[in-house]
Amino acid sequence: MEEDHGSRAAGPAKGTQTLMRGLEAVRLVSEGVSDAAGIGRALGVPRSTVHRLLSSLVAAGYLHHLPQGGYLLGPQLISLGERARQQRPVQALAAPVLRRLADLTGDTVHLGVPDGAEVLYLDKIEGTRGLEMRSRPGHRMPLALTGLGKAMMLAMPEPRWEPLWRAAAEIQKSHPGRVPPRPWPEFRADLLEARQRGYCFDLEENEYGIRCAGAPVRDATGQVVAGLSVASAVPFMPESRLAELGPVVAAHAAEISRILGGSPE
Repeated sequence: MEEDHGSRAAGPAKGTQTLMRGLEAVRLVSEGVSDAAGIGRALGVPRSTVHRLLSSLVAAGYLHHLPQGGYLLGPQLISLGERARQQRPVQALAAPVLRRLADLTGDTVHLGVPDGAEVLYLDKIEGTRGLEMRSRPGHRMPLALTGLGKAMMLAMPEPRWEPLWRAAAEIQKSHPGRVPPRPWPEFRADLLEARQRGYCFDLEENEYGIRCAGAPVRDATGQVVAGLSVASAVPFMPESRLAELGPVVAAHAAEISRILGGSPE
């Protein structure tokens, strides 16, 4: 009986391993690893195993295979992604405010939430100026380098700032060509000033050529649960316009806070 029990216990462990490999394969494809060989190398599994795994994911609709183009995310993920969007109350409730802000400014509008040392982008409304930015829903960027992230840091106790700044520095260091963070004393002084006015600026700190203004969003408990920002390229965002947009972004963030049952402060 004990031997039989052991064999049954091994089943879920093996199934869990297969599940985790499948999820990791989907994540790799989402990040641009589109060929079976590259996915197999990243997973550390034999060619036969990765082909069986990918075939199963294609059959279930989680991946789509192009004979000459490799693997893409499948329709099942598009459907799940839309359901996930609908189940995010902050995103759903904030959507009309984001649209209004985008129409008012003509710039790109972002909504994001904190996720460890990073900001997770929930929504993005493209501006009307035809600009390309790295941000997209589901993407993560350093909390301490983005307008969204810094806005959410304003409510944090000051001792938490430096560890987040250091984490951002490590993230940027691992990606050659990324913007290095400003010195810590300068960064701290900037956040202290931003805390007084209730909104912050990203002066090409996350992406060269892009500036933005960000403000925090609070829920019914008074906790900061999200950040709102408006971003554009430097030619469309001189410091004078950035200063004008700060209070506008803060007002729209306060409106979302009220919708969530909270207050701006």
